[in-house]
Amino acid sequence: MFSMVSAEFYRGLGGLAALGFAASYIYGSRSPGSQIFGPTLIAPPRPNELALTFDDGPNPAWTPYVLDILARRGVLATFFLVGKYAENERALVRRIVESGHLIGNHSWSHPDLSLASGDRVRNELRQTSDTLEQISGQPVRYFRPPFGARRPVVLRVARRLGMTAVLWNAMTNDWKEPSGEQISQRLIDKIDGINACGTAANIVLHDGSHARQLANRGPSTAAAGQIIENYKSTHRFVTLEAWA
Repeated sequence: MFSMVSAEFYRGLGGLAALGFAASYIYGSRSPGSQIFGPTLIAPPRPNELALTFDDGPNPAWTPYVLDILARRGVLATFFLVGKYAENERALVRRIVESGHLIGNHSWSHPDLSLASGDRVRNELRQTSDTLEQISGQPVRYFRPPFGARRPVVLRVARRLGMTAVLWNAMTNDWKEPSGEQISQRLIDKIDGINACGTAANIVLHDGSHARQLANRGPSTAAAGQIIENYKSTHRFVTLEAWA
């Protein structure tokens, strides 16, 4: 009887351990704040600084509007570009760079890299960096994993290619929210909370879509302008290079 109870007890412990491992893996690979699988850049203790970052472009329908908004307000931002889109929009990539903005690697086709083979991870990152560097004439130093999904091999490959992995601490579901006002207000609430804790804000908006290059990003574009207006007199907008 004792041995049967003991066996059930230890099987239960094994099941709990497996659940604990699964939960830790999901947290490590998906949570933007996790450093379990390796260091990533989020934001330093500088509550007066904001980094506007845009993912999933370049989008020929909306990225130009984003650039116009940034130019009118004298703000620089960081654009994490999907390689296959950049290949098709070389002039737009050059415009981003020539406007003084920073570009980063967002993989070639936006897969979930936490589930991809090591070879695919290397190909996705290397092909994108090679393309962006050929277009811009500048080295690519920053990488944002699609969906924020990573595991140790993803971060190792990024480091070997000379890139710092970047996550975030301020994001909403702007890609599916139809109201720019709702997007901006939710982000402002997050930014104010982050700043109150003594930390800068690394803000994600989307000027493109991994599913469709010409996706409507009007609400996200409007939200970018509203965020700048809200903070332009009290905060400093920076690219990620300021936090390197």
